[in-house]
Amino acid sequence: MTSVRLCLLSLLLLASGSVANSPPRIAIIIDDLGYKLEAGRRAIRLPGPISFAVLPGTPRARTLAAEAHASGKEVLLHLPLQARSDDSMQEPLGLNLNMNRQEFGDTFEAALISVPHVIGINSHRGSLLTRHPGHMQWLMEEILARDNLFFIDSYTTHRSVALMVAYELGVDARKRDVFLDPDRDPKTVVREFERMKSLADKRGSVVAIGHPYAATLELLERELPKLAEQGYELVTISELVSPP
Repeated sequence: MTSVRLCLLSLLLLASGSVANSPPRIAIIIDDLGYKLEAGRRAIRLPGPISFAVLPGTPRARTLAAEAHASGKEVLLHLPLQARSDDSMQEPLGLNLNMNRQEFGDTFEAALISVPHVIGINSHRGSLLTRHPGHMQWLMEEILARDNLFFIDSYTTHRSVALMVAYELGVDARKRDVFLDPDRDPKTVVREFERMKSLADKRGSVVAIGHPYAATLELLERELPKLAEQGYELVTISELVSPP
């Protein structure tokens, strides 16, 4: 009996050691694909398992989603959500507070149909809508009604209840930790990229969101190939989604 217990203890110690020694994991999503073809294609050529969030109903949405999928990249629906009470919702197929339940569901379905190969949803803007539990429940119900979709809260407001509602309803979900480019200054992108790595060191994993801006793409083209030798593992966003 003693030898069995010692053997089990050794296995547990080995397992814990392997977890402790595993590299910090980083998932990066590039948002806002769908309008500019060349910028979108440049983003898709980034090395490694970068994921791409495509705006529904945009002129290049289907083309870029198909090309990302063909390149082995994960595709998300970048779903527009109302940001302010006076928001005119310039993006097509956005969700807002004035919709009834039927309109909400119909718009979500149309948005999903407009972007092929979607495996998850992430929010575009939404600093107003993500604060409303009822509308977030509608959104999570729509996600649950489709098999194997998950949700990423872009977390444009600290008052967002989206993640809480997702977990309450049983939707696999995660929120954004870092925006790589809150502005387009190359110095900002460098600073936030370094902050992303620092958070990964502290937490073990991090979700970062960027955009197909020239400064962002230039930095990622230069720095992504260095991550492995620096001790980080670049992973798909689906690998970091947390179950409820």
